[in-house]
Amino acid sequence: MEYSIIYSKRRTMCLQVKRDGAIIVKAPYGISKKKIEDFVLSHATWLDKAIKRIKEKPSIDFLDKNQINELKKRTYEIIAPFIEYYSNLMGVKPEKVSINSAKTRFGSCSSKKSLNFSCRLALYPIDAIEYVCVHELAHILEMNHSKKFWQIVERHLPDYKERKQLLK
Repeated sequence: MEYSIIYSKRRTMCLQVKRDGAIIVKAPYGISKKKIEDFVLSHATWLDKAIKRIKEKPSIDFLDKNQINELKKRTYEIIAPFIEYYSNLMGVKPEKVSINSAKTRFGSCSSKKSLNFSCRLALYPIDAIEYVCVHELAHILEMNHSKKFWQIVERHLPDYKERKQLLK
């Protein structure tokens, strides 16, 4: 198994799998290559699953600018009814809703109640999209991932955990 090593002032080792499937080992200075190799081998099953999950994830990397713009429009058309319905149900009003081409986040909520969604959402099941909409609207009420936040999400989507899994 091929991997790159990044040495730093850390106490423990960790593994990271990049979006392109590259494996990175972060290790403390002075640790032997043998210990690193043993560490990687002891996590081989986890690494295989992580790489497989990354390869199965929908990607927009192959799309040109026009296709991404079309995907953004489609994403907005999908999320708009969810935002309207759940905004009314939850008693919140986002100041702005926009679609971007973010690769690492499905959605975000600013302190100014502005919601942003990745156009990648359109590549996922509708139940997952609905979950992300509720998740971001819940942030208008609770700007963290506290117990209270998750209670808000669960009140509106009792099966949110299953829906969240659809994004992984």
